[in-house]
Amino acid sequence: MPIPLTLAAAGAGTPVAPTPPLPQTPADSRRLIDSHGRVHTNLRVSVTDRCNLRCTYCMPEDVVFRDRAELLTFEEITRFVRVAAGLGVHKVRLTGGEPLVRKGLDRLVRMLVDVPGLTDLALTTNGVLLAEQAAALHAAGLRRLNVSLDTLDPGRFRELARRDGLERVLAGLEEATRVGFTRIKVNAVALRGVTELDAVPLARFCRDRGYELRFIESMPIGADAWDRSRALLADELLELLRRGVGPLEPAAGADPSAPATEYEYADGGGRVGVIASVSRPFCGACNRLRLTAEGAVRNCLFALDEADAKPLLRPAPDDAGLAELLRRVVWAKWEGHGFNAAGYVKPGRTMHAIGG
Repeated sequence: MPIPLTLAAAGAGTPVAPTPPLPQTPADSRRLIDSHGRVHTNLRVSVTDRCNLRCTYCMPEDVVFRDRAELLTFEEITRFVRVAAGLGVHKVRLTGGEPLVRKGLDRLVRMLVDVPGLTDLALTTNGVLLAEQAAALHAAGLRRLNVSLDTLDPGRFRELARRDGLERVLAGLEEATRVGFTRIKVNAVALRGVTELDAVPLARFCRDRGYELRFIESMPIGADAWDRSRALLADELLELLRRGVGPLEPAAGADPSAPATEYEYADGGGRVGVIASVSRPFCGACNRLRLTAEGAVRNCLFALDEADAKPLLRPAPDDAGLAELLRRVVWAKWEGHGFNAAGYVKPGRTMHAIGG
């Protein structure tokens, strides 16, 4: 029997009045497809809203985290992923907050690598706790890492993260390489007035060590009011790299649904990517949906509405109801994030409470 889908304002503590009924889902119930024809195969799973840094573009300095009892258990997360995989999801990325502050994360990795249909499992981390956990994560079956690193300068690291920790991040990258991770990407948020100093040193650092550097244009998802002029845009970044590192050319075999536009150094010295959400929106090929740490399903990072999956996971799981919820949330996805438009409304949640 069809279930009602109650949408709550994103970031609100309690549900608001239900929105008007969602459009009917497509006849093909075996896939997660939206009303614009985009098939969704990529799921971001936040395992916690807690973090050991306070990055200025992500979250406020003073923040109240959710009680741990509110968070989905590893078993509930795995059940959700199994249902999503049955609808065509084959890529999962674990995020936070900072996922490595969730105890026993390697156990969740072991559970997820056994999910039928899942072909790609990755983790995004700030790297502060990576040196201690890299070996266990690799042994559990994780093979892909994205490590956030905006600068190699300790002072600017402290200014951006509002905490010390650069040496621990660098040690984490080194240990991850030592234990066998070969697919490591380094993510840097591009901020005007900061990244001009850091882009070339970061690029050389990553190129020398075989990491793929990815710059992310600053987006309106942090605690502070967003100023578009603070975003250092893709064309400017690429010009910095061409002048300071070497010629770049479009990478072959790019995934059209991937958020990053990738480039190769002309001399064969590796790759660099740019996630240009501001200057080159890629919403038309988006294939991602999100599960927050406490069980809210979001069809866009910038969504204003979300659906609560927790009642379908506890106390008694309802796989059929969960599958219907997923289909309907994806079907209702809007055409694009719209934050270049005059009427853009910022979501109530900041990045740490959604999942990177």
